[in-house]
Amino acid sequence: MCACNPSAGTDDLPAVKDSTALFDDFVYQGDDDFYKENPLPDGASFYNPILPGWYSDPSICTNGEGDYFLVTSTFTYFPGVPIFHSRDLVNWKQVGNVLTRPSQLVNMKGQHVSGGIFAPAISYNPHNKTYYMVTTNVGAGNFFVKTQDPFGEWSDPIMLPEVGGIDPSFFFDEDGKAYIVNNDDAPDGKPEYDGHRTIRVQEFDVKTDKTVGPRKILVNKGVNPAEKPIWIEGPHMYKINGHYFLMDAEGGTSTWHSEVIFRGESPMGPFTPWKNNPILTQRHLDGNRPNPVTCAGHADLIQAKEGDWWAVFLACRPIDNKFENLGRETFLMPVRWSDDGFPYITQGNEVVPMIERREGVQRDSTVTFGNFAVTDNFDGDKLGMEWLTLRAPATELYSLSDTPGYLTLRCADVSASDKDTPAFVARRMQHHKFECTTRMLFNPSDEKQKAGLLLFKDETHQYFLAVGKQGEKRVLSLEKIGESTETLASNDIRSDEAAIRLKVVSRGTHYDFYYAFDGDKEWTALCKDIDASFLSTATAGGFTGSVVGPYATCK
Repeated sequence: MCACNPSAGTDDLPAVKDSTALFDDFVYQGDDDFYKENPLPDGASFYNPILPGWYSDPSICTNGEGDYFLVTSTFTYFPGVPIFHSRDLVNWKQVGNVLTRPSQLVNMKGQHVSGGIFAPAISYNPHNKTYYMVTTNVGAGNFFVKTQDPFGEWSDPIMLPEVGGIDPSFFFDEDGKAYIVNNDDAPDGKPEYDGHRTIRVQEFDVKTDKTVGPRKILVNKGVNPAEKPIWIEGPHMYKINGHYFLMDAEGGTSTWHSEVIFRGESPMGPFTPWKNNPILTQRHLDGNRPNPVTCAGHADLIQAKEGDWWAVFLACRPIDNKFENLGRETFLMPVRWSDDGFPYITQGNEVVPMIERREGVQRDSTVTFGNFAVTDNFDGDKLGMEWLTLRAPATELYSLSDTPGYLTLRCADVSASDKDTPAFVARRMQHHKFECTTRMLFNPSDEKQKAGLLLFKDETHQYFLAVGKQGEKRVLSLEKIGESTETLASNDIRSDEAAIRLKVVSRGTHYDFYYAFDGDKEWTALCKDIDASFLSTATAGGFTGSVVGPYATCK
């Protein structure tokens, strides 16, 4: 665990303007037991998940020249759709975001945090050397953006009004033709049961950026229609060894999640399911197994330049098979091939391993997994790529230049409970056990102004470690924010202009909250043993994981 010294930072303090909070730094340190107890055996080994924390709905592509790109969902967070790059499928680095401008993320205001951008799919078209990212904005419909430089900017959205439903994905065939597959309504819009959906296909004209021709149903209900399968979605199409494969998620995104595969002789079908579906699931395994990985599905396949096949997919790591606050994470596993020519990831009682290896790869120091530590001193001219805001850039609410070396947050008349943009700068929780600290300067001028660290799952599931004011006293409190707000602990603190350090310690199942002032030798506990399950998907529902970061409000 990070041994942050609360006495550090006794330099001359900058002036703090009214209604603003200054954050001097932010330190995040992972401390999960699994990584400490199971060191990687060699340089070719890696931990699963490769992207820990809320990185859901992964999609992957390659340009055929040894570059791999991976994207994940962001829902109503800004910027949208992080893009990662790798040369070996193991060492990944975030190189940007696909949706970096408000013009690419319309109608976010008013959407629940689990609305917004669903299931982005990234593809490379070798015929015009262009990358495409197609996705769903729940508030606007299906659209795509494109670029010839995935390290740079992407186009404004090009809408797909003929493509209904969610989860669109491009397929670029060897003959130059292109197609879009997606999840859509039941035939004639008349579902026979809740979760009855279809997978449809339509040709796409690359020259005009428009769909052409009829839309056709490829899969109705799922692999075994008589069993009334639910939520066939997240489709991807591939051409491998002369055959067309259609791969889909099935069973919903919770513990019954799975991945299934079909094969056909044309992009327009018909497609026949494999006899040994699903090709990936953990739904039937004993929940009491060690280090359970659950909810596995929503996969995408990639062939490496060396010829081997791999799959990225989402899954969860619940504590004792009960709950987790990390959301759906991105895993990587090798793909095997059956005697009858179908790809698969798991069969029978095979578990998703938390340690994998890829021959010929050397793990480097930039890996995105394990018990890493991150420190941000806010001394750059823009926020790092790990930081997120809600629904919009929020640049009118924060600054890195007002007081150089500090993140300045302006107390906003918007709270994190509103479906709007609060003064909240957040990063993903990526470990069950972690510690995060910040040093803050804040002198509230009235009882509405509060600033500190916010642990956020959604609009009605939050913990706020807040400095505020009661009468003439400066007060530190922990608020549990749900349909109403409950103060769980409160201490009067020094009312001078001293900087205060705030610390959150996650023990997986519970949180502990501490504070200290410059010169203090020890941390003071405000409260301990706060139920972490309040921020879990098991309690709150939704599609995101929890995030943490600096927050200021006057509402």
